[in-house]
Amino acid sequence: MSTYKEKYRDFCKSEKSIPLFSQDWWLDTTVGKDNWDVLLIEKGGEITATFPYVRSKRLIFNLLNMPKLSPYLGIWMKYPPDQKYTTRLSYEKEITNELLGQLPNCNHFSQRFHPSFTNWLPFYWHSYEQTTKYTYILDDLSNLDEVFDNFRDNIKRNIRKAEKIVTISEDDDIEAFYRINQMTYERQNLKIPRPLSYVKKIDTTCKERNCRKILFAKDGEEHIHAAIYMVWDSNCCYYMMGGSNPEFKNSDATSLLFWEAIRFSSSQNLSFDFEGSMIELIERYIRGFGAIQTPFFQITKTSSRLLLLR
Repeated sequence: MSTYKEKYRDFCKSEKSIPLFSQDWWLDTTVGKDNWDVLLIEKGGEITATFPYVRSKRLIFNLLNMPKLSPYLGIWMKYPPDQKYTTRLSYEKEITNELLGQLPNCNHFSQRFHPSFTNWLPFYWHSYEQTTKYTYILDDLSNLDEVFDNFRDNIKRNIRKAEKIVTISEDDDIEAFYRINQMTYERQNLKIPRPLSYVKKIDTTCKERNCRKILFAKDGEEHIHAAIYMVWDSNCCYYMMGGSNPEFKNSDATSLLFWEAIRFSSSQNLSFDFEGSMIELIERYIRGFGAIQTPFFQITKTSSRLLLLR
Protein backbone atom coordinates (compact mmCIF):
# COMPACT_ATOMS: atom_id res chain seq x y z
CA MET A 1 0.00 0.00 0.00
CA SER A 2 1.34 3.47 -0.91
CA THR A 3 2.13 5.95 1.83
CA TYR A 4 -0.38 8.33 0.24
CA LYS A 5 -3.07 5.68 0.45
CA GLU A 6 -2.42 5.05 4.14
CA LYS A 7 -2.59 8.78 4.84
CA TYR A 8 -5.75 9.08 2.78
CA ARG A 9 -7.49 6.32 4.73
CA ASP A 10 -6.80 8.19 7.96
CA PHE A 11 -7.82 11.47 6.35
CA CYS A 12 -11.20 10.10 5.21
CA LYS A 13 -11.98 9.17 8.82
CA SER A 14 -11.57 12.75 10.01
CA GLU A 15 -12.47 14.98 7.04
CA LYS A 16 -16.25 15.12 6.75
CA SER A 17 -16.33 17.06 3.48
CA ILE A 18 -14.86 14.21 1.40
CA PRO A 19 -17.77 13.09 -0.83
CA LEU A 20 -19.04 9.54 -0.31
CA PHE A 21 -17.89 8.30 -3.72
CA SER A 22 -14.30 9.44 -3.12
CA GLN A 23 -13.93 7.80 0.27
CA ASP A 24 -11.48 4.93 0.69
CA TRP A 25 -14.02 2.33 1.81
CA TRP A 26 -16.29 3.11 -1.16
CA LEU A 27 -13.40 2.61 -3.59
CA ASP A 28 -12.37 -0.59 -1.82
CA THR A 29 -15.90 -1.90 -2.28
CA THR A 30 -16.57 -0.80 -5.85
CA VAL A 31 -13.23 -1.64 -7.49
CA GLY A 32 -11.17 -3.57 -4.94
CA LYS A 33 -8.37 -2.44 -2.65
CA ASP A 34 -5.63 -2.93 -5.24
CA ASN A 35 -7.34 -1.16 -8.14
CA TRP A 36 -7.31 2.42 -6.95
CA ASP A 37 -4.83 4.91 -5.60
CA VAL A 38 -4.75 8.55 -4.61
CA LEU A 39 -2.64 11.66 -5.09
CA LEU A 40 -2.17 14.09 -2.20
CA ILE A 41 -0.82 17.55 -1.65
CA GLU A 42 0.40 18.38 1.82
CA LYS A 43 1.38 21.79 3.18
CA GLY A 44 2.71 22.26 6.67
CA GLY A 45 1.93 18.66 7.55
CA GLU A 46 -1.72 19.09 6.54
CA ILE A 47 -3.47 17.54 3.53
CA THR A 48 -4.83 20.34 1.33
CA ALA A 49 -5.88 18.39 -1.79
CA THR A 50 -6.74 14.84 -2.80
CA PHE A 51 -7.24 13.14 -6.16
CA PRO A 52 -8.30 9.48 -6.06
CA TYR A 53 -8.23 7.49 -9.28
CA VAL A 54 -9.20 4.01 -10.44
CA ARG A 55 -6.91 1.83 -12.54
CA SER A 56 -8.07 -0.71 -15.10
CA LYS A 57 -6.75 -2.39 -18.21
CA ARG A 58 -8.28 -2.99 -21.63
CA LEU A 59 -6.08 -5.23 -23.76
CA ILE A 60 -2.72 -3.41 -23.76
CA PHE A 61 -4.18 -0.07 -22.68
CA ASN A 62 -3.89 1.48 -19.21
CA LEU A 63 -7.06 3.30 -18.19
CA LEU A 64 -7.94 5.65 -15.36
CA ASN A 65 -11.71 5.74 -15.18
CA MET A 66 -14.84 5.57 -13.00
CA PRO A 67 -16.16 2.82 -10.73
CA LYS A 68 -19.63 1.47 -11.46
CA LEU A 69 -22.47 3.13 -9.55
CA SER A 70 -20.30 6.15 -8.79
CA PRO A 71 -21.54 9.44 -10.21
CA TYR A 72 -18.53 11.50 -9.11
CA LEU A 73 -14.84 11.28 -8.29
CA GLY A 74 -12.21 13.96 -8.96
CA ILE A 75 -10.25 16.53 -6.98
CA TRP A 76 -11.05 17.69 -3.45
CA MET A 77 -9.41 20.90 -2.15
CA LYS A 78 -9.22 22.63 1.19
CA TYR A 79 -9.30 26.39 0.72
CA PRO A 80 -7.57 28.90 2.97
CA PRO A 81 -10.02 31.04 4.99
CA ASP A 82 -11.12 34.46 3.68
CA GLN A 83 -9.51 33.84 0.30
CA LYS A 84 -10.17 36.48 -2.39
CA TYR A 85 -11.78 35.18 -5.57
CA THR A 86 -8.80 35.99 -7.79
CA THR A 87 -6.48 34.31 -5.27
CA ARG A 88 -8.80 31.31 -5.19
CA LEU A 89 -8.48 30.85 -8.95
CA SER A 90 -4.70 31.01 -8.74
CA TYR A 91 -4.78 28.54 -5.86
CA GLU A 92 -6.93 26.12 -7.88
CA LYS A 93 -4.57 26.38 -10.83
CA GLU A 94 -1.55 25.69 -8.64
CA ILE A 95 -3.18 22.70 -6.90
CA THR A 96 -4.51 21.17 -10.11
CA ASN A 97 -1.21 21.55 -11.94
CA GLU A 98 0.65 19.90 -9.08
CA LEU A 99 -1.79 16.97 -9.01
CA LEU A 100 -1.66 16.52 -12.77
CA GLY A 101 2.11 16.39 -12.51
CA GLN A 102 1.73 13.40 -10.16
CA LEU A 103 -0.89 11.56 -12.23
CA PRO A 104 0.49 8.29 -13.64
CA ASN A 105 0.78 7.87 -17.39
CA CYS A 106 -2.23 6.25 -19.01
CA ASN A 107 -3.72 5.71 -22.44
CA HIS A 108 -7.11 7.05 -21.43
CA PHE A 109 -8.40 9.18 -18.54
CA SER A 110 -12.08 9.74 -17.78
CA GLN A 111 -13.62 11.02 -14.55
CA ARG A 112 -16.82 12.80 -13.59
CA PHE A 113 -15.96 15.47 -11.05
CA HIS A 114 -18.09 16.40 -8.06
CA PRO A 115 -20.24 19.52 -8.67
CA SER A 116 -18.18 21.39 -6.06
CA PHE A 117 -15.25 21.33 -8.53
CA THR A 118 -15.92 24.30 -10.82
CA ASN A 119 -12.59 25.24 -12.45
CA TRP A 120 -11.41 22.82 -15.11
CA LEU A 121 -9.25 25.34 -17.01
CA PRO A 122 -5.94 23.83 -15.79
CA PHE A 123 -7.05 20.52 -17.33
CA TYR A 124 -7.79 22.33 -20.61
CA TRP A 125 -4.32 23.81 -20.59
CA HIS A 126 -2.99 20.25 -20.29
CA SER A 127 -4.95 19.15 -23.40
CA TYR A 128 -7.82 17.45 -21.57
CA GLU A 129 -11.37 17.69 -22.88
CA GLN A 130 -14.57 18.32 -20.95
CA THR A 131 -18.27 17.61 -21.33
CA THR A 132 -20.66 19.50 -19.09
CA LYS A 133 -23.30 17.29 -17.52
CA TYR A 134 -26.11 18.24 -15.15
CA THR A 135 -27.60 16.99 -11.95
CA TYR A 136 -30.45 18.46 -9.90
CA ILE A 137 -29.88 19.27 -6.23
CA LEU A 138 -32.17 20.41 -3.43
CA ASP A 139 -29.78 22.28 -1.15
CA ASP A 140 -32.09 23.85 1.41
CA LEU A 141 -34.56 21.38 2.90
CA SER A 142 -35.17 23.28 6.12
CA ASN A 143 -38.77 24.19 5.14
CA LEU A 144 -40.51 21.16 3.65
CA ASP A 145 -43.76 23.05 3.00
CA GLU A 146 -41.83 25.48 0.84
CA VAL A 147 -40.00 22.62 -0.90
CA PHE A 148 -43.32 20.93 -1.72
CA ASP A 149 -44.82 24.22 -2.96
CA ASN A 150 -41.96 24.46 -5.47
CA PHE A 151 -42.83 21.10 -7.03
CA ARG A 152 -44.45 21.23 -10.44
CA ASP A 153 -48.23 20.75 -10.21
CA ASN A 154 -48.23 17.32 -11.87
CA ILE A 155 -45.63 16.06 -9.34
CA LYS A 156 -47.88 17.22 -6.48
CA ARG A 157 -50.83 15.43 -8.08
CA ASN A 158 -48.74 12.27 -8.53
CA ILE A 159 -47.79 12.28 -4.85
CA ARG A 160 -51.35 12.79 -3.63
CA LYS A 161 -52.60 10.08 -5.97
CA ALA A 162 -49.91 7.60 -4.89
CA GLU A 163 -50.64 8.22 -1.20
CA LYS A 164 -54.10 6.71 -1.77
CA ILE A 165 -52.72 3.57 -3.44
CA VAL A 166 -49.41 2.64 -1.78
CA THR A 167 -47.54 3.00 1.47
CA ILE A 168 -43.81 3.61 1.77
CA SER A 169 -41.72 1.27 3.87
CA GLU A 170 -38.03 0.68 4.46
CA ASP A 171 -36.73 -2.84 3.86
CA ASP A 172 -33.33 -4.56 3.59
CA ASP A 173 -34.47 -6.95 0.83
CA ILE A 174 -31.80 -6.15 -1.75
CA GLU A 175 -32.90 -9.00 -4.03
CA ALA A 176 -36.45 -7.64 -4.20
CA PHE A 177 -35.03 -4.21 -4.96
CA TYR A 178 -32.76 -5.62 -7.68
CA ARG A 179 -35.74 -7.29 -9.39
CA ILE A 180 -37.57 -3.96 -9.52
CA ASN A 181 -34.44 -2.16 -10.72
CA GLN A 182 -34.01 -4.79 -13.42
CA MET A 183 -37.54 -4.18 -14.72
CA THR A 184 -36.55 -0.62 -15.66
CA TYR A 185 -33.95 -1.99 -18.08
CA GLU A 186 -36.04 -4.88 -19.34
CA ARG A 187 -38.87 -2.63 -20.51
CA GLN A 188 -36.27 -0.79 -22.61
CA ASN A 189 -34.88 -4.08 -23.94
CA LEU A 190 -31.62 -3.41 -22.13
CA LYS A 191 -29.50 -5.63 -19.93
CA ILE A 192 -28.97 -4.36 -16.40
CA PRO A 193 -25.35 -3.08 -16.33
CA ARG A 194 -24.39 -4.56 -12.95
CA PRO A 195 -24.83 -8.08 -11.54
CA LEU A 196 -26.71 -8.75 -8.32
CA SER A 197 -23.48 -9.84 -6.63
CA TYR A 198 -21.96 -6.38 -7.24
CA VAL A 199 -25.01 -4.58 -5.86
CA LYS A 200 -25.07 -6.90 -2.85
CA LYS A 201 -21.42 -6.15 -2.13
CA ILE A 202 -22.06 -2.41 -2.09
CA ASP A 203 -25.24 -2.83 -0.08
CA THR A 204 -23.54 -4.92 2.60
CA THR A 205 -20.82 -2.31 3.10
CA CYS A 206 -23.24 0.63 3.12
CA LYS A 207 -25.54 -1.14 5.56
CA GLU A 208 -22.62 -1.77 7.92
CA ARG A 209 -21.81 1.95 7.78
CA ASN A 210 -25.42 3.00 8.17
CA CYS A 211 -25.36 5.17 5.06
CA ARG A 212 -28.02 3.64 2.84
CA LYS A 213 -31.77 3.26 2.75
CA ILE A 214 -33.99 1.14 0.48
CA LEU A 215 -37.56 2.39 0.16
CA PHE A 216 -40.40 0.35 -1.31
CA ALA A 217 -43.86 1.49 -2.39
CA LYS A 218 -46.34 -1.36 -1.79
CA ASP A 219 -50.09 -1.64 -2.11
CA GLY A 220 -52.46 -3.40 0.27
CA GLU A 221 -51.70 -6.76 -1.33
CA GLU A 222 -47.95 -6.30 -0.83
CA HIS A 223 -47.30 -5.77 -4.54
CA ILE A 224 -44.18 -3.66 -5.05
CA HIS A 225 -45.02 -0.76 -7.35
CA ALA A 226 -41.60 0.96 -7.20
CA ALA A 227 -38.43 1.21 -5.14
CA ILE A 228 -35.45 3.52 -4.73
CA TYR A 229 -31.98 3.11 -3.24
CA MET A 230 -30.20 6.07 -1.70
CA VAL A 231 -26.87 6.62 0.02
CA TRP A 232 -25.47 9.57 1.94
CA ASP A 233 -22.40 11.19 3.41
CA SER A 234 -22.09 14.00 5.96
CA ASN A 235 -23.47 16.61 3.57
CA CYS A 236 -25.70 15.08 0.95
CA CYS A 237 -28.12 12.23 0.25
CA TYR A 238 -27.82 10.76 -3.26
CA TYR A 239 -30.42 8.90 -5.27
CA MET A 240 -28.40 5.99 -6.65
CA MET A 241 -30.78 3.45 -8.17
CA GLY A 242 -34.46 2.87 -8.62
CA GLY A 243 -37.12 1.16 -10.63
CA SER A 244 -40.80 0.48 -11.01
CA ASN A 245 -43.03 -2.38 -12.03
CA PRO A 246 -44.61 -1.45 -15.39
CA GLU A 247 -47.75 -3.31 -14.35
CA PHE A 248 -48.38 -0.61 -11.75
CA LYS A 249 -46.97 2.44 -13.55
CA ASN A 250 -50.25 4.37 -13.21
CA SER A 251 -49.92 4.56 -9.43
CA ASP A 252 -47.12 7.16 -9.80
CA ALA A 253 -45.42 5.62 -6.77
CA THR A 254 -41.96 6.87 -7.75
CA SER A 255 -42.94 10.48 -7.08
CA LEU A 256 -44.06 9.54 -3.58
CA LEU A 257 -40.80 7.65 -3.02
CA PHE A 258 -38.78 10.72 -3.98
CA TRP A 259 -40.86 12.86 -1.63
CA GLU A 260 -40.13 10.42 1.19
CA ALA A 261 -36.41 10.49 0.31
CA ILE A 262 -36.46 14.28 0.38
CA ARG A 263 -38.18 14.30 3.77
CA PHE A 264 -35.61 11.87 5.13
CA SER A 265 -32.79 14.09 3.84
CA SER A 266 -34.38 17.06 5.56
CA SER A 267 -34.56 15.16 8.85
CA GLN A 268 -30.81 14.50 8.64
CA ASN A 269 -29.94 18.10 7.63
CA LEU A 270 -28.68 16.87 4.26
CA SER A 271 -29.16 18.19 0.75
CA PHE A 272 -30.64 15.82 -1.85
CA ASP A 273 -28.95 15.03 -5.16
CA PHE A 274 -31.14 13.44 -7.82
CA GLU A 275 -27.93 12.64 -9.74
CA GLY A 276 -29.60 14.10 -12.80
CA SER A 277 -29.88 12.64 -16.25
CA MET A 278 -28.93 13.72 -19.76
CA ILE A 279 -31.95 11.78 -21.09
CA GLU A 280 -34.59 14.38 -21.97
CA LEU A 281 -37.68 12.64 -20.58
CA ILE A 282 -35.96 11.74 -17.30
CA GLU A 283 -34.53 15.26 -16.96
CA ARG A 284 -37.98 16.78 -17.41
CA TYR A 285 -39.41 14.55 -14.69
CA ILE A 286 -36.62 15.28 -12.19
CA ARG A 287 -36.79 19.01 -12.92
CA GLY A 288 -40.39 18.91 -11.71
CA PHE A 289 -39.22 18.57 -8.10
CA GLY A 290 -37.96 22.15 -8.09
CA ALA A 291 -34.30 21.22 -7.61
CA ILE A 292 -31.52 23.47 -8.87
CA GLN A 293 -29.89 22.49 -12.16
CA THR A 294 -26.23 22.02 -11.23
CA PRO A 295 -23.41 21.44 -13.73
CA PHE A 296 -20.57 19.00 -13.24
CA PHE A 297 -17.68 18.05 -15.49
CA GLN A 298 -16.74 14.85 -17.25
CA ILE A 299 -13.07 15.34 -18.00
CA THR A 300 -11.29 13.07 -20.47
CA LYS A 301 -8.03 12.62 -22.31
CA THR A 302 -7.01 9.89 -24.73
CA SER A 303 -3.33 9.71 -25.62
CA SER A 304 -3.48 6.50 -27.66
CA ARG A 305 -4.34 6.82 -31.34
CA LEU A 306 -5.39 3.19 -31.34
CA LEU A 307 -8.00 3.88 -28.65
CA LEU A 308 -9.28 6.87 -30.59
CA LEU A 309 -9.86 4.61 -33.58
CA ARG A 310 -11.76 1.95 -31.60
